[in-house]
Amino acid sequence: MPLFSAFVLYAFIWFLTLLVVLPLRLTTQGEAGQIVAGTPESAPHDPRIGRKMLVTTIAGTLIWAVVVAIIVSGWISIEDVDILHRYMGAP
Repeated sequence: MPLFSAFVLYAFIWFLTLLVVLPLRLTTQGEAGQIVAGTPESAPHDPRIGRKMLVTTIAGTLIWAVVVAIIVSGWISIEDVDILHRYMGAP
């Protein structure tokens, strides 16, 4: 796997993992009873962004390592996912 492809795959998996991690254990200002003027009740009370970035990085790196291992080992190749035969030619 080329280095740039590995980086793009890591960025994709990291951001996808971030979208999953962000809403976990979220307390809104409405639930906390401390609504800051000018913000909606659904705004986060204490988002803990640093901790969520750390969890995202750890989980994303583990998922990326598994995906790269599968790709590099050849267990799943382009022939396995090319159901329309566009990349390797028609049978």
